[in-house]
Amino acid sequence: MDSNSKFYLQKKDVLIEKGIITKITSKIPERKNTKIIQLDNLHISNGWFDTSVCFGEPGFEERETIKNGLKTAAKSGFTAIAINPNTEPLIDNKSAVAFLIGKSEDSLTSLYPIANLTKQGKGEEIAELFDMQKSGAIAFGDYKIATSNVNVMKIALQYAQNFEALIMSFPQEKTIANGYVNEGKNSTKLGLKGIPALAEELQIARDLLLLAYTGGKLHIPCISTSNSVKLIADAKKKGLNVTCSVAVHNLVLTDDELFDFNTNYKVSPPLRAKKDCNALRKGLKNGTIDMLTSDHNPIDVENKKVTFERAMFGSIGLESLFGFANSVLDLETILISLTTNPRKRFGLPIPTIEVGETADLTLFNPENKFVFTKKQILSTSKNAIALNHKLQGLVYGVVVKNKIMI
Repeated sequence: MDSNSKFYLQKKDVLIEKGIITKITSKIPERKNTKIIQLDNLHISNGWFDTSVCFGEPGFEERETIKNGLKTAAKSGFTAIAINPNTEPLIDNKSAVAFLIGKSEDSLTSLYPIANLTKQGKGEEIAELFDMQKSGAIAFGDYKIATSNVNVMKIALQYAQNFEALIMSFPQEKTIANGYVNEGKNSTKLGLKGIPALAEELQIARDLLLLAYTGGKLHIPCISTSNSVKLIADAKKKGLNVTCSVAVHNLVLTDDELFDFNTNYKVSPPLRAKKDCNALRKGLKNGTIDMLTSDHNPIDVENKKVTFERAMFGSIGLESLFGFANSVLDLETILISLTTNPRKRFGLPIPTIEVGETADLTLFNPENKFVFTKKQILSTSKNAIALNHKLQGLVYGVVVKNKIMI
């Protein structure tokens, strides 16, 4: 299942020796001391990359450690993840970037830090972006915080062009987004403060205007409304260098889920209406939306098992991303949005399934159907938005760095 391979959609045996693909053919004879991976309806693609993942360490290890988080990612099919800077201390200097990379060195899944755009994530002063990029940061943005200072964002987009850095801007105008759920009929019925679609669309419109003025590269993570799709489609038609992603739960679930006040459904951006789900799916299929993400964000029990208003935003999703996506999207759309598109945008190597290439593979069965329960949760925190939902697609694991995790 690698559209860049000449073996795309073909049923083949693949031989891997010392981490390198050495043969792809219809039948490879078994040899002594060779491990055979033979699983039901086995499909392989080049390794998946999730562009929005949180763990907790450093500072919130009770939510998730880097070691267990990366093990969870590998078992969920991801050979690489981008880690968000919502830690304590924040990832706003080269030492913090080096710490994250150092903690991940022995893991199968590669970790790539997204560093803070501004010092302490306060939106007032640009952090040392060039030094952090040299230390391994692949993009810059304050996690789930839109930089309200327009001049700071303008200067960041201009400055980053000197070393071709990618700037990220979360699409939410915070002075308007002071609620808990999508603003609409359901928020009124539930008596919960709403977050209007306008809060997202205003921020996107502002950032696209800045991008048109400054040039540079902009990535907008986790859009959620139908009009956001239109804004980005129009910007791309104008030639602006912009990409965006969508969290998988915003493709599948709506604010109709909120009526039991289950705090696992409290996410940012919020679950929207059915028309938004449909527009997001269409946008992903036609290429307006470039990437699919779990937006994995573990939250400890003390901050999630409380009243809806007091609960923190966030859900884990690495374990359920593929099963959720595969229940509403075609396989080709899913895979390009987890492989080629995100790796290209974030400047990472794009593996292919060809003889002579390094084996960087995800193993899965797209036809397996099941109900997601706590048994499938590998994360330390259990705040899964997918709990008790029907999913389609079983992930077996990965083959990467000359190792197997199944």
